[in-house]
Amino acid sequence: MSEISGIIISYNEEKHIGKCLASLQGIVDEIIVVDSHSDDSTRDICSKFNVRFIEHPFQGYVEQKNFALSFACNKYVLSLDADEELSEELRKSILEIKDNPESDAYKFNRFTNYCGRWMKYSGWYPDSHIRLFNTEKGKWAGTNPHDKLKMNPGSRIKR
Repeated sequence: MSEISGIIISYNEEKHIGKCLASLQGIVDEIIVVDSHSDDSTRDICSKFNVRFIEHPFQGYVEQKNFALSFACNKYVLSLDADEELSEELRKSILEIKDNPESDAYKFNRFTNYCGRWMKYSGWYPDSHIRLFNTEKGKWAGTNPHDKLKMNPGSRIKR
């Protein structure tokens, strides 16, 4: 079985982070939240979960996510935005991956909620992103604010 670190970057995410953290329970083996000095109740909400809470000035999405990666104790990392949460179906899939990881990275389909509506058309779904990956095979890259995971050549990526 592979252990997984969950990483989240946040700033004033009191409306979302509780659901995000709850969805990671029983799935990841540690959770690291790198927060950009929130002035809402983000820290208080995180304190209700078994979370390593680290404050760090925001320097850009790519830099913040790579900073969070540096604290992960496990080879595999599940990276979520603070306003994202795992569905029950995805939770089950990740548990299967933990038992037998066959790839270096895994892409997940993502539903986008825009102005309170789930976007299922117009090319908004599936919005596929790598969220679970082997930290020895990739890191965050891109031009802020458009971060993306850059995997090493030859890395195996599975949907």
